[in-house]
Amino acid sequence: MNTGCERRRLSKAALGIAVCGCFAGLLLTAGCKKAVLADTKGSEQAVRTTEALRSKAAAARDLGTVLSYYADDAVVLPANAEMLTNHPDMQKSWMGLLAPGVDLSWTVMYVEAAKSGDLVYDLGSYTMTTKAAKGSKAKPANDHGKYLAVWKQQTDGSWKVESDMWNSDLPAKGK
Repeated sequence: MNTGCERRRLSKAALGIAVCGCFAGLLLTAGCKKAVLADTKGSEQAVRTTEALRSKAAAARDLGTVLSYYADDAVVLPANAEMLTNHPDMQKSWMGLLAPGVDLSWTVMYVEAAKSGDLVYDLGSYTMTTKAAKGSKAKPANDHGKYLAVWKQQTDGSWKVESDMWNSDLPAKGK
């Protein structure tokens, strides 16, 4: 026969076992759930499409649209120039690239998303032709090279460039 004290001890022990069992069950259940996989292919396609729109805007010399694809904290690493970390400097740099007489375009060659799906990088090739102004003695210049851009999905679902860099395949002048 159990006394009242023994029954309370057994009840507390049973409660402790039940709580531990529930906790263990929750841990096992949480461990068995599959992680939600990001749609990396969808992210890659979104960046591929957005990059094509950005190139199209550059070909149309649409400075505002080109700049709109940069995140607020973007970093641009232009060829043969210093790193750009603010939008006024990026605007100044792009004004030269989109000036009349300059034809610029690029083509995506490879796109890959992080497993999380919220970061994507793309790389490709670019061509740039600078035509001599009428009456100028300057010769037309042709350049071609490669670029790398890192994109991040924003809270509104849009994609913005976090880092952007390009450099020429041609040897440096004087070499």
